Amino acid sequence: MSPNTPSDATEGTMRKGSASYGAKDIQVLEGLDPVRKRPGMYIGSTGLTGLHHLVWEVVDNSVDEAMAGFCNKITVTLHKDGSCEVVDNGRGIPVDPYPSGPHKGKSALEVVLTVLHAGGKFGGEGYKVSGGLHGVGVSVVNALSARVVAEVHRGGTHFRQEFVNGGKPKGKLQKVGTSPAKSASGTSICFWPDPEIFQAEGTEFVARTVTERLQTIAFLNRNLEVAFVDERGETPHKVSFQYKGGIVDFVKHLNQSREALFTKVGHYEASEDDQTVDIALQWNTGYYEGIYGYANGISTVEGGMHVEGFKTALTSVVNKYARAAGTLKEKDENLLGEDIREGLTAVISVKLREPQFEGQTKAKLGNVSMRSFVQKETNTKLEEWLQENPTEANRVVKKAVAAAQARIAAKNARNAIRRKTALSGAGMPDKLKDCGSGDPAESEIFIVEGDSAGGTAVDARDPRTQAILPIRGKILNVERARLDKMLKNNEIQALITAIGGGVGNDEFNVEKARYHKVIILADADVDGSHIRTLLLTFFYRQMRPMVESGYIYIAQPPLFSTEIGKEKTYLKDEAAKAAFLKEHPNHKKEFQRLKGLGEMDWQELKGTTMGVDTRTLLQINVDEAAEAENMMSTLMGDDVEVRKEFITSNARDVRNLDF
Repeated sequence: MSPNTPSDATEGTMRKGSASYGAKDIQVLEGLDPVRKRPGMYIGSTGLTGLHHLVWEVVDNSVDEAMAGFCNKITVTLHKDGSCEVVDNGRGIPVDPYPSGPHKGKSALEVVLTVLHAGGKFGGEGYKVSGGLHGVGVSVVNALSARVVAEVHRGGTHFRQEFVNGGKPKGKLQKVGTSPAKSASGTSICFWPDPEIFQAEGTEFVARTVTERLQTIAFLNRNLEVAFVDERGETPHKVSFQYKGGIVDFVKHLNQSREALFTKVGHYEASEDDQTVDIALQWNTGYYEGIYGYANGISTVEGGMHVEGFKTALTSVVNKYARAAGTLKEKDENLLGEDIREGLTAVISVKLREPQFEGQTKAKLGNVSMRSFVQKETNTKLEEWLQENPTEANRVVKKAVAAAQARIAAKNARNAIRRKTALSGAGMPDKLKDCGSGDPAESEIFIVEGDSAGGTAVDARDPRTQAILPIRGKILNVERARLDKMLKNNEIQALITAIGGGVGNDEFNVEKARYHKVIILADADVDGSHIRTLLLTFFYRQMRPMVESGYIYIAQPPLFSTEIGKEKTYLKDEAAKAAFLKEHPNHKKEFQRLKGLGEMDWQELKGTTMGVDTRTLLQINVDEAAEAENMMSTLMGDDVEVRKEFITSNARDVRNLDF
């Protein structure tokens, strides 16, 4: 750990925490025992998402030090032995004896690592701004790890304490030597996730998942250096993120796979009392908005008051500018917010003293004062930016006017589809073989590539709960089309009608969806992968609540078959084949590569892919909204080189691909 030289990344308008941070600032609220019994309550799941949540909890503590102005470098290392180590050059977790109560006499470090809700973020002067608000982070990591080693540098002394078997101290805090320099300070937390807790998907971290999160942290904390080291391969992989432009660089990154409407990135920031706002925005030629809110570094994927304030002011300011410029005449209706936000990429980062997050996941910011603050500053500063950049402002207005025209055309197209459906009397697409159940919770629809495979799937299904909708070939790439054009596509019309609930994120109602499992069933080849990606793009862009509710799945048809004696065995992919050969090293029978769904008879399809008791489904979810948005644009946009680079650089992590 290098000496603690406070970065200017988070200085300026925010007040720093107290430099006298000590044991008195660590407050205990309750014990640790429940964590191992119900880990999902604390980290969401015991799958890969929960595994990586352990990393975020430790990293967030270091980020809090950076936001307080005491840390300018964080390093995350994935070691060969399966452990993850997070090192920062902040003040170091306090090590002096805890002053009172049942934990009196224990080191503050031990209390922080072994007691839930023990931390410096509940009052006092430990932190003015914090993302890790509940103080459960590092103690939960300890509880769910087989081993944890904590090292602290404070006052020129190097301290160390080890914990095993779910958070039990192996011994007392030890002084193990002197720090590299008298002024050096910081914390290192190295943990080994407990395989007993993470049985479902194992304890192997995914490099891409970690690097994406660390890069976002670097964007949100201007000048903070965030390094990542992966020692698990033959040669260590190292990458470091540091952005002088902060969220301006973030917007450029998010728009890199899109065609920007202009090269400039709008940016403004402001502060008052104990709160600040930092906003960057740029439009692109695409048809989808991407607005990403953050509060104290926490991604507020459901938005909240800061996002509401921004949207309200944006609509007002652009309409005012359009009328003053004469683009909107007196008789013209105002542009709607959705028209103005078409193609917009914006990052809204706020910091505040007492954030109120709605829900356990901190997904939505509830502070009403932040809405008025962001709205007021956007009204003033965005209007100034438009006035100072008339070329860019006029392009924004013209794009919004075109979007309004397309919106009206799409509305007419939707009404035409409804009229056609009502007049025909049928209601459902001709190709749909619906299920008998009227309960969406138990109903599922398979979207099947081709009529031939569709016929086989009809024979293989359970007609009470499983519906089949064959589609012809590759549907329209909705990433490159507005809704009005999309609604003219027959396959997309069939999807919309069959699923129910409407289309377009402004209209779609997930509560009206006719199925709570929409399963994409395509061949296990390149064409099948393309079809899956096109369909995922459609659901993500036009029925996103279906993805957010966990209703979208990918079927996993086997790629190989072989025989053991007279029994036929099916293997999902190359990895499954390799695992099979490890278990059966003397297996002599050939492996048959299954080319497509059409080659299976209905019994095979039912037994391997559709039968509820024997199949494997991959559930699609959105964990990181900004990266999911970026991934969709990269994979389905116009920039071939960016897409090629993405595919080649991420081939090693393809076993876990989450949208």
